[in-house]
Amino acid sequence: MRLLQRLFGKTETKPEGRAPVPVETREEASRDNRAFHVDIEIVSGGEPDLVKLSGATTFAKEAITRLAERHGATDRGCLELTGILQREPHNKVDPSAVAVHVEGERVGYLPGYVAARVDLSAGGARAVAVQIFTELLPKGLRVEAWAWLPDTAPEWKWSPTNRPPLSSEAKVATHQANIDKMVADALAGGGSRGASFAEGMVNGVHYLQLVEPIKQLKRGGRLEDALVLCTAAIQGAEAAREGREPAPWYTEQAAIIYRKLGRRDDEIAVLQRWLAVCPPERRPGSRIMERLDKLAD
Repeated sequence: MRLLQRLFGKTETKPEGRAPVPVETREEASRDNRAFHVDIEIVSGGEPDLVKLSGATTFAKEAITRLAERHGATDRGCLELTGILQREPHNKVDPSAVAVHVEGERVGYLPGYVAARVDLSAGGARAVAVQIFTELLPKGLRVEAWAWLPDTAPEWKWSPTNRPPLSSEAKVATHQANIDKMVADALAGGGSRGASFAEGMVNGVHYLQLVEPIKQLKRGGRLEDALVLCTAAIQGAEAAREGREPAPWYTEQAAIIYRKLGRRDDEIAVLQRWLAVCPPERRPGSRIMERLDKLAD
C-alpha cells in the first residue's frame, strides 16, 4: 500500500511487537473440516441468463466435494457440466425453490427471486448448463457455481484462464481494481462525470479508492495511518458533494478511530465538520448526528 506516500509523502508506520498470525497450510486443512460456500449474483435482468447458485454448507458441502473429486477438480478446477433444474414443492422453507442437480448431486439452488420467475412447472425438470470453479484455501474448499438458463450456448462470465476471485484477498483485490478502473475511466471520459470525479481527487487518489485501504490499516492496528487516509477521503468527499451531504462513511471511521485513541475532542470536531457542510434538511436522523448526540449525553 503506497497511498500514504502518494497523498502526503508519509512513510507508513509499523506496529511494534505484533507477531505474525499463523496460517494453516493446505495439508493441514483436512477434508472433514473444509468450509464450503456458494454465492449469489444476478448478471442480467428479466429471467436472467446467468446466475450464481445459492447454497449453504449444510446441504452442498459433501455433494460439491464429491463432484469435484470425481472430476479431479478439487483445487483450481473449472467444470462445465449439464445440470437439471428441479422444483421442490414440498420444500418446507420455500415451496417455490428450484434446486440444481448435477450427476445426481444437488449443488445449489436458484436465488429465490429467480426461482419465482423461471419457466418450470411444479413437477417438471429442465436441463441447464452449469459451471463450477473450485479452489482449495487454508480454511477449506471454496466454490462458486453458475447456471446458464437459456437454451443457447452458454456465455460465461468467467473461464479457466479468467477465473473468478474465490479467496477473500482475491475478492478484495478485484473489488479495488474495479474501483480504480471506474475512476480512471470516468476521468478519461471527461464531461460532467469526469469533472465530478476530478473534484473528489486528493493528490491523485479518489476518495472512493480509500475504503479498503482504510479497513486494512484499521485491521492491522495502524490507526494513525488510517486517520491520514480518512482525512484525505473526507476532503475529497466534501469537494465532490455537489450540494449534497458528503459520503458519511469516512467521517464515521475517523470518529471511531478517535474514540479508540481516546481523543474525544477530535471525535466531536470531525462529526461537526460533516454537519457543517451537510444540507440542514439532511442532518436530522443522520448517523453522524446520532453519534454526536450520544457524545453530548
